[in-house]
Amino acid sequence: MSTVPRALTLPPQAPAAPAAARRAARRRARRERTTAWAFISPSVVVILGLSVVPVVWSLLLSFRADDLVTPGRWVGLDNYDALVQDPGFRTAVGNTLLYAALYVPLSLVGGLALALALNRRMRLIGLYRTLVFVPFVVSATAQGVLFSFILDPEFGAANSLLHHLGIARQGFLSDPDQALYLLVLISLWSGVGFCVVVYLAALQDVPPELVESARIDGANRRQVLRHVTLPALTPVTVFLLLWQLITAIQVFDLIYVTTKGGPLGSTTVVVYFVWQQAFQMFTAGYGAAAAYVLALALLVAGGALRVVRRRQGRTAGAAR
Repeated sequence: MSTVPRALTLPPQAPAAPAAARRAARRRARRERTTAWAFISPSVVVILGLSVVPVVWSLLLSFRADDLVTPGRWVGLDNYDALVQDPGFRTAVGNTLLYAALYVPLSLVGGLALALALNRRMRLIGLYRTLVFVPFVVSATAQGVLFSFILDPEFGAANSLLHHLGIARQGFLSDPDQALYLLVLISLWSGVGFCVVVYLAALQDVPPELVESARIDGANRRQVLRHVTLPALTPVTVFLLLWQLITAIQVFDLIYVTTKGGPLGSTTVVVYFVWQQAFQMFTAGYGAAAAYVLALALLVAGGALRVVRRRQGRTAGAAR
């Protein structure tokens, strides 16, 4: 029996793709890339023009003494050193921290309580949910104008009501001891609605079989809330905590419309301080430095919440 060489028994190799086909494929890919860039280039220009370029420019501005009109000069870290020694900036930071410390937990607790109350079947439930959310849609400027009329110390409806109740007139937004707390309440009037909507959506995603199992095991309503509902809402709570914290630290328009940082600087927050330095005092470099201190605080807060969320996730995974 004759042996056929192994090389003669292998199947024939497929011929290589012609060079013309490869060139056509490259041309087609090049045309697709060109078309894609033609579509996304307007967005890229907008992003670069409205975010990246201003961020880099303001960072450089924070190291300069510049009024945006006359030629500035490089001062290095002098603006940041001046911020540390500026009592006005320390007051603004304290007001911002107090505002955030009141607004963030109250908005979360209030939003969760209303969401739990509205997460049930009842008559006109859709109307109630809409009414809770409507204040969030109203702009902060409109809110400021509305409450400025209501809380006017001379002709406002609030003092008129207090007079009928036999209570002395209040200064409200013109009183340094009351102004910041009233601004927190005004912000809660609108900010709670956002938390309610987010919590409602999360509550409807809680597995009903877990709730039923807990009730079968003898858990009451408070125990179900503590051991089933709240753990399921943890990711949403972390998101809302970060969102409301950013909102609180960046508050500006409400203060600009109502108190303009007064009275006696009692409502001057960091963002309003930045605006004052840049557009009233014409010390744009100093204002940019304050803005970057605020940005650093936001980054630290966001990073801390992310670390806490990861640790919670690891703990939950280990428990399983």
